[in-house]
Amino acid sequence: VQLQAFGGGLVQAGDSLRLSCAASGRTFSGRYMGWFRQTPGKEREFVSCIKWSDGATYYADSVKGRFTISRDKAKNTAYLQMNDLKPEDTAVYYCAGGKRGTITSAAMTDLSYDSWGQGTLVTISS
Repeated sequence: VQLQAFGGGLVQAGDSLRLSCAASGRTFSGRYMGWFRQTPGKEREFVSCIKWSDGATYYADSVKGRFTISRDKAKNTAYLQMNDLKPEDTAVYYCAGGKRGTITSAAMTDLSYDSWGQGTLVTISS
């Protein structure tokens, strides 16, 4: 499967952005799709994930209430709506496709994902 993430950019604190992740090659039936982010010198961190089959969503505490993950099965695309952005949200955001059989408790770790998009840079100015 190939994932293509786009939608990043430079915005001011308090603004919104919507990231998209288009998948080709297969669907994510039975899997999770996740968003992670990384800043230079830091580990990649979990942001959010969605269970493709039933739409169950999960969020990191740092983004809960501000970010919303969703998916369009017909388009095989996932989205990350990011509102009330803060300078600490600045990072390269990656979308990822989960391994088959991943359980919910493991879906927040990048080890549970085996396909990755190229990353899209989100920069928030204060």
